[in-house]
Amino acid sequence: MIPVLRNVSRLARPSIRFSSTAARQLTLKERLAELIPAEIEKVKAIRAEHGKKAFGPVTVDQLYGGMRGLPALIWDGSVLDPEEGIRFRGKSIDECKKLLPAAPGGSEPLPEGLFWLLLTGEIPSKEQVTELSRDWAARAEIPDFVKEIIDRCPPTLHPMSQFSMAVTALNHDSAFAKAYQDGVSKKEYWGYTFEDSMDLIAKLPNIAGRIYRNVFGDGKLPAIDSTKDYSANLANLLGFGDNEAFVELLRLYITIHTDHEGGNVSAHTGKLVGSALSDPFLAFGASLNGLAGPLHGLANQEVLLWLRKMQSQIGENATDDAVKSYVWSTLKSGQVVPGYGHAVLRKTDPRYTAQREFALKNLSHDPLFKLVGQIYDIVPNILLEAGKAKNPWPNVDAHSGVLLTHYGLDQMQFYTVLFGVSRAFGVAAQLIWDRALGAPLERPKSYSSEAIQKMFKDRP
Repeated sequence: MIPVLRNVSRLARPSIRFSSTAARQLTLKERLAELIPAEIEKVKAIRAEHGKKAFGPVTVDQLYGGMRGLPALIWDGSVLDPEEGIRFRGKSIDECKKLLPAAPGGSEPLPEGLFWLLLTGEIPSKEQVTELSRDWAARAEIPDFVKEIIDRCPPTLHPMSQFSMAVTALNHDSAFAKAYQDGVSKKEYWGYTFEDSMDLIAKLPNIAGRIYRNVFGDGKLPAIDSTKDYSANLANLLGFGDNEAFVELLRLYITIHTDHEGGNVSAHTGKLVGSALSDPFLAFGASLNGLAGPLHGLANQEVLLWLRKMQSQIGENATDDAVKSYVWSTLKSGQVVPGYGHAVLRKTDPRYTAQREFALKNLSHDPLFKLVGQIYDIVPNILLEAGKAKNPWPNVDAHSGVLLTHYGLDQMQFYTVLFGVSRAFGVAAQLIWDRALGAPLERPKSYSSEAIQKMFKDRP
């Protein structure tokens, strides 16, 4: 029997009901409600059978080294394998591109389909994805006071700061926060978290578009089109809606940036803050602040700056020897080659490969793309020779800025906002499941350096 949520019926919206044909298909929320009881039992069985087993030793180096490789989180949507790269609910990026529905006339997967996959582990139908697009379009309007917050920001304030402020302010209308204050049962937490998460994702294009137009344009925003998909509406809000190739790029970009397991800064931050039963708006606002850091979401910006500087010094269509010389000068100056290496991956990032395939199809003659390809053939061997990287292969950031620039979106300060729009999908999906499974407050143990010295003083 499908569990019925008491007190959540008032949140139902006509826009999320599927039209009746031969048989009405389940909404995402209805399907999720069917899956939750079995998942709860699965987790109980795992803990009963394996709960006392250890992953292995924890070393002092791991505590000082950013907890690299330390198994400490449950993250259902994706798993990052060092050799294979990311898998979304067990499916590779290539599999997602083949299986997930695309827009009519398009070839790239719709992010709506990936969100369905992240939440359910299932491939949705075209009809289910279309209705999800309509639902998000119906929820997309942002409150007037949030518009005012954005409009009052000086254009000199970084777009990510504005983005974080606006997302956090959406907490004003949080269904979860209100339900919690009203004493809702823990079993019903997930339903209200789902509603907030759907509202969050739906409103991000309007927020991002308003920031972009205020900082880089005339401040005037078109309306959301309920007949268009999520990426098409975002492209239109940014002023690129008439360029179908750019719309397709956004579909791919959002899809491959949605999730990268739970240990990265933005994902872990959202899960951590959510574990305090902060609503999804507060949790994801915190995620965005982590994503804004130069070691996380600003990396593609650094890649583009490095490429442009190289191009200005050695010119377009430079020889391999000139590129090699510039790369070596970068390393010898104590800098890293941006866009190469990854904390987990030990092969070329499949997200890089997906973007390269898009570029070969749509912008193969672009000078910066040619340089990116040239660098791909040169840099790994140099990094191996220099002993500078365990993984000398390109990651997702080595390519994304070049693609956006090709289509005219060359305001690099805004790139992390697009990353943030994408990452909301993965963080929101995990927040919903955390509340459904009753995940507890995160509270790891910390030690001081002095305590570690005392602890191991007499140990071999």
